[in-house]
Amino acid sequence: MKFSQNALLRISAASCVLVAPLCAGAASIASGPYGATQQGQAVVQYTLSNARGVTMSCISYGGIVTRLEVPDRRGRRADIVLGFGSLADYEKFNGKIHFGGLIGRYANRIANGQFQLDGRSYKLPVNEPPNTLHGGPHGFDEKVWSVVRTFEGAQGAGVQLRYVSPDGENGFPGKLTVDVTYTLTDENELRIDYRAKTDKPTVVNLTNHSYFNLAGEGSGSVEGQLILIAASSYTPTRPDSIPTGEIASVENTPLDLRALTPIGARLRSSFQQMRHARGYDQNWKLNKNNQRDGEPGFAARAYDPSSGRVLNVYTTQPGLQFYTGNGLDGSAIGKSGMAYRQTDGFALETGHFPDSPNHATFPSTELRPGDEYHEVTVWKFGVR
Repeated sequence: MKFSQNALLRISAASCVLVAPLCAGAASIASGPYGATQQGQAVVQYTLSNARGVTMSCISYGGIVTRLEVPDRRGRRADIVLGFGSLADYEKFNGKIHFGGLIGRYANRIANGQFQLDGRSYKLPVNEPPNTLHGGPHGFDEKVWSVVRTFEGAQGAGVQLRYVSPDGENGFPGKLTVDVTYTLTDENELRIDYRAKTDKPTVVNLTNHSYFNLAGEGSGSVEGQLILIAASSYTPTRPDSIPTGEIASVENTPLDLRALTPIGARLRSSFQQMRHARGYDQNWKLNKNNQRDGEPGFAARAYDPSSGRVLNVYTTQPGLQFYTGNGLDGSAIGKSGMAYRQTDGFALETGHFPDSPNHATFPSTELRPGDEYHEVTVWKFGVR
């Protein structure tokens, strides 16, 4: 099942259909308690539902997407994101695994836990020696976010979450106010709006770290599911997953995923970049011509032949980290009672490039007072 990239972009809407007939009523939201953290902070779960049978649940702890139920080609619903059945397990594991969480201040890696901004050096705590990963220890996906508003209506149902990161938290300068809004529409789109403002010059890179299994969470390996990434180049890395600064072509490498390709087809390649990461865990430079007028452009497609489920990803971000759960070792037991292992899920982390603050040629992640960081990612669901 191979298509040219241009053909895939042309048929992105026609290649899949919405997963259920539109029923009466618009998207809606409900909420309920989800326990309390070990520090005694109350956590609330919000469930967004649309008229076509898609539901998404998230919690105020870490903004974590705890469930995402999508019908298959026969209308049977399944939860397609990995996760846990209790807040206690999210607290125990998410500092390492990051299931479904909002990642910041800086998603991905910063070399040697340091960067310079305006001639000043900043030192960050190292949590993946010798580097800082996903903002350092106790990042945004381990914080209790406040709820600014909830809404429902013709435009969809959603929840706006806020976290205020104090100046100096994990070494990052500036008081950073972050707002993330999840919106589920009746067009089977889950839109994620990331916004941030700062009172001092700083660096920002936000993403969501959901792990998908389109056959259903706990169903086993995703190696037979197909992936397409709309990118002709990537950022090669050193053995510690820090970019060298080069932008390299994917041509004639296992990272050429411009046509739908089984995830497992090249997973055990001896290609050096695959050996560094022990599978897929690389950043692709998304093709710019996929974006128009600042609107989210087509970035990736995942397809499960067994269920027919399709996930299309659109984003305003310049990069995409595709990760095959290489760190899952069976120690975490998921919400279905199954032990999670490598390739039981995959992540599609839209964002800026790893270590951008240390590479002047990469798209800038600097944010200054008076400016607003605003990036959008859309997950659109269908069936084939």
